[in-house]
Amino acid sequence: MCRALLSDICCARPVADLTQANRRLVENRPESEEMINERARPVRNLAIAAVFAMVLGACETTGSQQAALQEPAVAPEMPATIRADQIVGRWGVASYENPKDRTRVEAAAKAQCKMPYVITAGASGGVVMHLADEAAPQDLRLKGSPGGKNYIGPPGSAGGEKDREVVSVDNRLLITRFVDPDAAKRYGNMVYVRCA
Repeated sequence: MCRALLSDICCARPVADLTQANRRLVENRPESEEMINERARPVRNLAIAAVFAMVLGACETTGSQQAALQEPAVAPEMPATIRADQIVGRWGVASYENPKDRTRVEAAAKAQCKMPYVITAGASGGVVMHLADEAAPQDLRLKGSPGGKNYIGPPGSAGGEKDREVVSVDNRLLITRFVDPDAAKRYGNMVYVRCA
């Protein structure tokens, strides 16, 4: 549509016709009028450039409005199938990468109960925990996903870069894994054993 509009504006008359019309005007006008027209030419060129800029701007605005209308809406957060009270408490923490090490790591996590990691209830109905590589704990949400997985993380869609997946949880044990591949590699599977 914009190209058609520009061609109507620019090309309504062939260039050869414009050149002949300009020659006739120059040949038939007095010298003083020629000087006035020479001074007015930059203003006329600026006006033409402004018209083209507005036409092109209108075309771009229309395109971005249509793109904005076509973008899908962000899906609302799904509730998690786990509750915050299942996670709140004092925990001994350790981690493993190799699933064969899980039993040994659970025992090591239990030994950490002399210096427990404390998870408290968050103001948003979630829990207060650390994100990967963050010094201060933050109020995090419990999020569900269409696939049935649960996540702990900041507000946003489930499975985001800063989330951790809840691999398993019961009254005694919580196992999580960071979604971010780099954090998952560095931290492994986090094992939390509830302290007595």
